[in-house]
Amino acid sequence: MSHSESHPGIHPTAIVDPQAQIDASVSIGAYSVIGPNVKIGPGTRVGPHCVIEGHTTIGADNHIFQFNSLGAIPQDKKYAGEPCELIIGNRNTIREFCTFNIGSPSAGGVTRLGDDNWIMAYVHLAHDCLVGNHTIFANNSQLAGHVEVGDWVILGGFTVVHQYVRMGAHSMTAMCSLLFADLPPFVMSQGQPAQARTMNFEGLKRRGFSAERLAAVKAMHKALYREDLTLDQANSKIAELVQKFPQADADVMMMTAFLSQTSPQRGIVR
Repeated sequence: MSHSESHPGIHPTAIVDPQAQIDASVSIGAYSVIGPNVKIGPGTRVGPHCVIEGHTTIGADNHIFQFNSLGAIPQDKKYAGEPCELIIGNRNTIREFCTFNIGSPSAGGVTRLGDDNWIMAYVHLAHDCLVGNHTIFANNSQLAGHVEVGDWVILGGFTVVHQYVRMGAHSMTAMCSLLFADLPPFVMSQGQPAQARTMNFEGLKRRGFSAERLAAVKAMHKALYREDLTLDQANSKIAELVQKFPQADADVMMMTAFLSQTSPQRGIVR
């Protein structure tokens, strides 16, 4: 029995490998091609003319629009056919013409997209990118290999991110930003190359941050960008904010951990 016969949601023209693990509730549109090592969880919708290949695992209740390429091999000349992975979580929206590649052996072998992300058209996730939850990537956001993106990050349209760059939670880029350095949590950036502008106060208010937590974020901004401190000096000063703003303990710890992992060669967006 073919997949389309056993799964009424699969269009008769879709080509689904018999070894693919497709939940019975999944719908797959016309002319889509699903490879043998693909797993798709319940409630996920795959539009027409999609190609999903490689060792790709897709969770529940995702909406993958038409003309997507998910799970192709990395754009890496060193790749030699190793069984690396693409893992997509739950409740993601992936709009048209996105390209998500599997990972590479040198970095753990996994490209990962978390849960509840809103990914607009023409977004590229290169090999070994790690994206958290509740992010928004506007049209034509392009991530090179090994990029790490925290929760609640927003990328403006045509944002380009250099390989190995990290973006902290709640950070944001304006349209056409070029990121060559790490973008700390909460920071809004703009430019080519991107420069820090302010903190994402409006977004934090919408996410329920208290006045005390917002005040702590403002103090972090001052230490990083207004007091002419080295990165180590700013990080030490930020660590002391816990005493003044106890409600912001987790926020301060997140910032200090992020800054501690920033390499001197790459630095942060200034």
